[in-house]
Amino acid sequence: MNRITSKSINKSMINATVYLNSMSESELDVLECKIAGKYIHKAPWGAVVWGIGNLIAWLALWPLVLMDIIPLWFGFILATLNVSLSYLPSHEAQHNIIAGKGQPLRWLNELVGHLSTIPLVLPYRVLRHTHYEHHSHTNDPQLDPDFNIHADSGWHFLWKSIMNRQPESGRSEAYPETLKHTGNEHMILDAVIYQTVYLTIMFTLAWSGYAIEAALLWWVPKQIAITYIEYYLGWAPHHPSKEQGRYANTRGFKSRLGNLLSMGMQYHIIHHLYSKIPLALTSAAYRALKPILQRRNCHLGEL
Repeated sequence: MNRITSKSINKSMINATVYLNSMSESELDVLECKIAGKYIHKAPWGAVVWGIGNLIAWLALWPLVLMDIIPLWFGFILATLNVSLSYLPSHEAQHNIIAGKGQPLRWLNELVGHLSTIPLVLPYRVLRHTHYEHHSHTNDPQLDPDFNIHADSGWHFLWKSIMNRQPESGRSEAYPETLKHTGNEHMILDAVIYQTVYLTIMFTLAWSGYAIEAALLWWVPKQIAITYIEYYLGWAPHHPSKEQGRYANTRGFKSRLGNLLSMGMQYHIIHHLYSKIPLALTSAAYRALKPILQRRNCHLGEL
C-alpha cells in the first residue's frame, strides 16, 4: 500500500503549481469556471429555513417578553442574535440563488428576500439593487454605495459606522443617490414605507409603556446588527479599499471569531468572483480555487 507522506504531498503541490503557471490566461479562465461551476446551482435550503425561522423566532420574543415569560435581558440577547443573523438569507435571495427568474420556486426566493430583513428595517428591492451596484463598482469612491463605510482600521470603522447613522452624516443619502442615478428612484418609496411603519410601531409601544422593551428588542439590536454586518460584509473583505478589478477588489481574511461567527465572510472573495455560489459552499469553493487565485495574485491573507 502506498503511503502518503508530506514529501509526496509537497511534490504534488509543486507539480500543480508548475502546471498552472504553464497555462495561458484563457486556459486558466476555462479551468477556473469549470471548478467554480461545481458549486453553482445548488439551492441553499438552509438559508430558506434560516430566513423564515429566524423571523418567526424574533417575532415570538415580543409576547414572551411582554408577558414576562422570559426576562427582558435574555430577550435582548436573543433579539440581538436574531437581528444580526437576518441579512444573509436575503443576500442569497438577492443573487437569485434560491431560485432564478422563471423557475418554479421563484416565489420562495422573493419571499425569503422580503421577510428576512424585516428586523433590520431594510427593504429587499433597495438592498438588491444597491448590492448589485456594489458588485459592479466595488471600491469605486463615486459609484460604490458601500464605499463610505471603509476606514483605515477596525476601530476607525467602528467610529465611522456609528457616526454614519447620525442625521448630519449624509450616509443615509448613499442608497437614494444610487437609486436616482440608476433610474430606480421609485424604490425610495419602499424605504419610506418601512421607516414609517417602524417608527409607528416604536412610538405606539413607547406610548403604551413599553419603551424600554421596544428599545432592547428592536432599536438597540438593530444598531448592533448594522455595525456587525457592515464590518464583516463591507469593511473586512474589502479593506483597504484601494484597488479595483475582479481579482483585486476583495480579499480573503482570517477572522478572530472564526468563519461561523464572521458569517462565512472570510471567503467573501469567492462571492465576488462567483455570486451564484451559496454561502455554505464558499469555503469549499475557496479551497478548490485557491491555487488559481494564488496564480492570479489575489489577496488571500492567512487563509
